[in-house]
Amino acid sequence: MIEHFKTFMVLYEWFILFYSISYLSLYLLLAILAFVAIKKYNNNKYFLKDDIVVKSNHIIGVSIVAPAFNEGMTIVHNVRSLMNLNYPKFEVVIVNDGSTDDTLQKLIDEFDLVPVDFFYEAKIETKQVRGHFKSTNPVYSHLLVVDKENGKSKADASNAGINSASYPLFLCTDVDCILRSDTIMKLAKPFMDRGKKVIATGGVLRPSNSCIVQDGFLVDVSFPSNWWASFQELEYIRAFLFGRMAWGEINSLLLVSGGLGMFDKEIVIKVGGYWHQSLGEDMDLITRMRKHMHDIKEDFRILYIPETLCWTEVPSTKDVLMKQRVRWARGLIQTLALHRKMFFNPKYGNTGFVAMPYFFFFEFLVPILEVFGLLIIVLGYLFLGLDLALFLKLMTGIYLFYFSITIGSVLLDEWFNKYYRSRRDLVKLIAKGLIEPFVYHPFCVYAAIKGYAHYFLKKEQKWGNMQRTGFRTSKKK
Repeated sequence: MIEHFKTFMVLYEWFILFYSISYLSLYLLLAILAFVAIKKYNNNKYFLKDDIVVKSNHIIGVSIVAPAFNEGMTIVHNVRSLMNLNYPKFEVVIVNDGSTDDTLQKLIDEFDLVPVDFFYEAKIETKQVRGHFKSTNPVYSHLLVVDKENGKSKADASNAGINSASYPLFLCTDVDCILRSDTIMKLAKPFMDRGKKVIATGGVLRPSNSCIVQDGFLVDVSFPSNWWASFQELEYIRAFLFGRMAWGEINSLLLVSGGLGMFDKEIVIKVGGYWHQSLGEDMDLITRMRKHMHDIKEDFRILYIPETLCWTEVPSTKDVLMKQRVRWARGLIQTLALHRKMFFNPKYGNTGFVAMPYFFFFEFLVPILEVFGLLIIVLGYLFLGLDLALFLKLMTGIYLFYFSITIGSVLLDEWFNKYYRSRRDLVKLIAKGLIEPFVYHPFCVYAAIKGYAHYFLKKEQKWGNMQRTGFRTSKKK
């Protein structure tokens, strides 16, 4: 028995060595690609300036789709914020998803809304739409409110908004997100460039926790003071600037955040819109869009903008964060399982040979290998006299590499965005990076394993609601 275990340990060590080298090499490649992509974007943005595009006769209309469920406390300020974005041709489509509070009534009172005859074609199936409302005040002519039965998911509400949208592009966001004034222009601009057809774009999101918001507008950006939110700030910087910019550079993006994404409406409708049974509806939608474009053999691109365009409140308690990450993990494996026939299929190009294998081997498998590896190390130490000194040296090397990637992401963000007002905030962020592998990462691994278990045990799936603490409206004295 011991001899078999020794043989297994040797094979496992070689596997882990190969896997670790592949993982670290891939991250190094992603870091280089991200830097190249951001530098390229930074250089190109001066060739065709936004103010020139705004005055063009070829400007593309954009519909902002924002579901709302029981948002009565902040709905008026949030809608005003969306309607004041800087773009010459857009509408705001608010979907009241069967709210049980006064969300709809507050919209009616504040914006002088009345029911209107609206030609509604349910190209994507949703729960029943009760009616549409427009304002009698010309100032709010670009506001449309859709009232529908509750669909128990953001996907169902978003689909109703897509059905009601009048423009060829739609921007999907959350009604409580704070968008930068030029967000529509930044995301729509790639759709107007000549070349490969762009079917989706995304931008960098940041936690709004501790930021100051007045009347729906962001007036001050601050590093999150909350313990859990501060780690998510670091996580978001690394994921958006480092990960998604790199994947966009090689046209292998498989995820555009549900909090901020612009899409070609025609393509989205053709693939059936958001899938309301998915717990990772944003990743699932992009995967189906990519599959569709491969099926019709048309070249396409999905791009990310390396500028912070959206601030959203992230979970600030352990329980709420755990629910979110369990859902994300379950959504990941659900999407991979649903589209498993695309893996290593020549028909699907980068999607089948690069994007999906990466998410399987380096996103889905990592938590499992970490837990399994820890178990092997304990058994090896107890029964085979594992050399802990050698193990610790290896772990230290991996830790330093991981930390260098984190530092690179933070410095890249500071060079490009410069959102922190003081070096103190930057130091806080770097300090979080030092302790993240020991306190936050294990939490995320546990959440992922829990999500996988829920999937395989077929536990009832729920999208769930995040309890929000709301925005700060003034500086602390």
